[in-house]
Amino acid sequence: MISPLAGTLTKEKIDVKKLQNEFWSPSATPVPVKFGTSGHRGQLGAGFCALHAKAIAQAVARLHREQHLTAPILVGGDTRLMSRATAELCAQVLAANGLPVILPDIPVPTPVFSFEILSGRACASLNGTASHNPPQDMGLKYNPSHGGPADSTLTGQIEKYANEYMANPAQIKTMPLEQARAQGLIENADIITPYVTALSKYIDFEKIAQAPLQFAVHPLGGASLAFYQAIIKKYGLNNVDIVSTEQDPTFYFIPIDHDGKIRMDPSSQYPMSPLIKYVQNGDYHFAGASDPDADRFGCATAQGGLISPNHALCVMADYLIRHHKVKGANTLGRTLGTTALLDRLAAQHQLGLDEVNVGFKYFVEGLRAGKYVLAGEESAGMSLSGWTTEKDGIFAVCLLMEITAAEGDVAALYNKLTAQYGTPYYTRVDIPTDDATKARVKALKAADFAAVKEVAGEKVLRVRDTDGLKVYLENSWFLVRPSGTENILKVYGETFVSKAHLQTLIDEAQKLLN
Repeated sequence: MISPLAGTLTKEKIDVKKLQNEFWSPSATPVPVKFGTSGHRGQLGAGFCALHAKAIAQAVARLHREQHLTAPILVGGDTRLMSRATAELCAQVLAANGLPVILPDIPVPTPVFSFEILSGRACASLNGTASHNPPQDMGLKYNPSHGGPADSTLTGQIEKYANEYMANPAQIKTMPLEQARAQGLIENADIITPYVTALSKYIDFEKIAQAPLQFAVHPLGGASLAFYQAIIKKYGLNNVDIVSTEQDPTFYFIPIDHDGKIRMDPSSQYPMSPLIKYVQNGDYHFAGASDPDADRFGCATAQGGLISPNHALCVMADYLIRHHKVKGANTLGRTLGTTALLDRLAAQHQLGLDEVNVGFKYFVEGLRAGKYVLAGEESAGMSLSGWTTEKDGIFAVCLLMEITAAEGDVAALYNKLTAQYGTPYYTRVDIPTDDATKARVKALKAADFAAVKEVAGEKVLRVRDTDGLKVYLENSWFLVRPSGTENILKVYGETFVSKAHLQTLIDEAQKLLN
């Protein structure tokens, strides 16, 4: 597979042995444990190493003892270079602390951790993943009894304990895997059958199987492979092909992203270029993908090429609403940077609309309460009430296949929505910056913009400062957020006026920041 950028950028070589050595014996002092929106992440070595894994596991063991939690903890990871090693280290630490562990012998998708917790087979999980980040990165995230991402109070406690153990590694308990298994503290489990069986509660696989269409699925080298294989077999989907079964922890078979890095992002045109080619050539009507830990989705169609996550979310929301798929739910949920076309959909169907800060953890309470017809984010994450409290890329791909089978091309369905509700023009611009500027922007409050009455020719309706700064206008909005991991400012903008107005909006937003 050749990237569209081949000839202008050279694909980086990944030294597996060096990264393995860095994991076990970092050449620099390991950084402190710091949980972001999806756990602690960093480059193998000082950013994430064996000590991080053991310290976090010991912190979780301490937390469970304090909370008198004795049920099994599900431990696993995706297909990254040190995911299995990370999972086994965590299992050894938890077992040494007397806690029962479920350690599957296959890679575990992020939504399956949530599914298993909500099903009552585990009370929490430790998941070794760095999502779609480059192969050199690794991470570890904790999900408590609600099955979703842990909130900041809980992660703050884990950080505190873990950093104590980082400073005093001798306090970390550990036990050989063989001994833990012999004592019944570590067990394997079938995590495929329950999840794949439960999917039919929401997905009409018969409709997919009977459609005179050809579907392609690409796991992008990730943990979803065995699950897609089981779905195809169980539901007789002879018109669904898995177009790549390759699993290589360097992910070298994935086309390089815009900056020359390997990044397994299912919403980027570069890693998705083989799938875009499939649908453009007429080999398939629809091609779907999920990232290595399967919490994000992507798709391409014959009529639309690569489909924006915002567009796909709107099509999924409309379909779920009209077909009454989520009984009792009365709200659409979206993050701050997600399209406001969902607001218009919600209003038309007399549903509530929740706008939450960036991070799927802000949907957990509503998902558990049966509130959401769909909860989604512009970075290609979604779920719904009655399903997982984590993002589920496998579910999204299956739902999009059903929609295509039932009603047609996703791009055409999106165009029908814009004909009814208006066309939103959307973008995100990443601006290089420094720590001082990030800190200044992070400190901005709505009151700082009280004197701003108009932007891009539109009246300012209100300003929100709960997560970055979002300015709402009559027919548009913009949002500025400092990145939590890179020295960039993320500037999002959307307008229902025109493409030219979008550029004006972004230009004036940047001037306001200065």
